[in-house]
Amino acid sequence: MANLGYIGLGMMGGSMVNRLIEKGHTVTGYNRTRAKAEPLIARGMRWADSPRALAQATDVIFSMVTNASALESLASGPDGFLAGLGHGKILIDMTTGSPAKCRELAAKVREKGADMADAPVSGSPGMLKEGKVSIMVGGHRETFDRAKPLLEDIGSKVTWVGEVGLAVSMKIAMNLSLAVQMIAFSEGVLLAEKSGIARETAVDVLTHSAIASPMVQYRGPFVLKMPEEAWFDVEMMQKDLLLALEMGRQLLVPLPTSSVANEYMTASRALGFGKRDFAIVFETLARTAGVAK
Repeated sequence: MANLGYIGLGMMGGSMVNRLIEKGHTVTGYNRTRAKAEPLIARGMRWADSPRALAQATDVIFSMVTNASALESLASGPDGFLAGLGHGKILIDMTTGSPAKCRELAAKVREKGADMADAPVSGSPGMLKEGKVSIMVGGHRETFDRAKPLLEDIGSKVTWVGEVGLAVSMKIAMNLSLAVQMIAFSEGVLLAEKSGIARETAVDVLTHSAIASPMVQYRGPFVLKMPEEAWFDVEMMQKDLLLALEMGRQLLVPLPTSSVANEYMTASRALGFGKRDFAIVFETLARTAGVAK
């Protein structure tokens, strides 16, 4: 059993802490808003008053926050987790941010005698609770080998993809497809509905057809009833699409469908949907098509 730290206790981070506690690990947590940590503390999670204190008290530190800017603010300064790192410790960052920023942070971590791997997750909150998410890992192979058993306590598939920063690149490449798929699915539902087919029937047929990827199967029904709490909101999805478009420009990879998806995220935000699950793009398209709920 390991002595672990976790920074960022949102929907996904909190669920990961739950899994790690269930597996018998000692987990110390930190979150900017302590209220989110209270249910985890009640389950046995220890609390750290700062990222530095957490890093000092643990051997392997996980982090999963909104973006690279948020991660940098938690890493830096006298109370940042960099100040608490030392020889032999590992940072496993699960944030989806810029690959370049990821490599910059890894260099700072290694200056402390510690090491870092980036390890973003693919899967929904429901899949995470069942331990069925997949995890991509970038970093030194020996660090991956040390971290792999811990990551397997979170998800069912853990894959080393290469040097640090490449796991984030893989996650960005994956997430652009989620947005594109959701828009294509929404177009299909709306075309069927305006043809005279009931929306519920169209969703049922499409989610049991050849186009039914795992994402379509679990997120497609959201067009019938949106979740109260976003699994992955429009603003977060647009952040990842912009990261993908920037990578495309740098690597000379045309991303035409990602560009269109990004515009629909902008349109969704303009309608006030920024904090809703990105499946709300269906409503944005429905309004354009003149289809009422």
